[in-house]
Amino acid sequence: MKLQRHHLAWGLLIAGGLALAAAGEAMLSGYERTVLGFAGIYAMLAISLSFSNGLTGLFSLGHPAFMMVGGYVAAILTFPANRKGFMLPALPEWMASWQWPLFPATLAGGVAAALLAVVAGFPVLRLRGHYLAVATLGLIIILRVVINNADGLTRGALGLNGIPRHTDLWWILGWLALCLLVCWRLKYSSVGRSLLAIRENEMAAACMGVPRARAKLAAFTLGAFFAGVGGALWAHLLTNLTPGSFNIALAFMLVVMVVIGGSGSLIGAGVAAIAITFLSEALRPLEQAMGAYGLVQIVIALLLIAMLLLRPQGLFGSAEPAFLRPSTAEHRAARPLSQAEEREV
Repeated sequence: MKLQRHHLAWGLLIAGGLALAAAGEAMLSGYERTVLGFAGIYAMLAISLSFSNGLTGLFSLGHPAFMMVGGYVAAILTFPANRKGFMLPALPEWMASWQWPLFPATLAGGVAAALLAVVAGFPVLRLRGHYLAVATLGLIIILRVVINNADGLTRGALGLNGIPRHTDLWWILGWLALCLLVCWRLKYSSVGRSLLAIRENEMAAACMGVPRARAKLAAFTLGAFFAGVGGALWAHLLTNLTPGSFNIALAFMLVVMVVIGGSGSLIGAGVAAIAITFLSEALRPLEQAMGAYGLVQIVIALLLIAMLLLRPQGLFGSAEPAFLRPSTAEHRAARPLSQAEEREV
């Protein structure tokens, strides 16, 4: 019976997502579709960050850097070939003649972000705690400086304008579903148990034979891949791209989503991301009417403080809603959660 409820709940969730995407494309205005699209992108970013940070215990703030890489790679690949010559004069001739569809360009952006994570992860993941956070913030700053100075490839601080608006709610829903599926399957597997063991006690995990460095790098790389995909979707939804969009404030916002949802909870991170996105947009007219710029950030910071005081484990802790979890038999066979964490939901 629990297995039936579990499958029914996932079926209803999928049907609800499809209905929302169809209704949104048919009935909502362009602005409303954009807000809903950003909510989906933020949900994917928060879920991937909750997987790499929450399950493994890492404190990485580098998601905006991977979004930057994915966004610029995808935007350059899909940019109209007849405009690349004068907009991006430093591009190689073979690349200047390309104009890819959205899917392969998005995939290329995710792979480029994952490769950066592999290269940066070898030295960076030797650090822990706030040292790791500072190092990944440094990655954001380095990439922004590089892009600002690569005028012929990225148009520098002017940004890349006129990107085709290929992203719609269907693309966002598809990538969000894939992100949730991959992270969910890995969480409820031996991989998830290994990551949780590293988070709880790294030395004990090493004594049990868990390959700590490889597991952390794999989680870091997976999170970076979906961050790159999110950056690509972001670029083709907003139709312009500047290095200033991917800043420390964005890194803070993503961490807030993960903390409020529950560190290690995929559904919690997604729910928090969607709620914060809609709350931010709802407060924007009030912020402009009052002239109190920064009101949105103040309200979100107060929400974070209240959550840390009243429920420090977040909405769901490290667990998932009971009606979406695997059945008892499956859960005992592959369950990366302790008994205490199971009682949180």
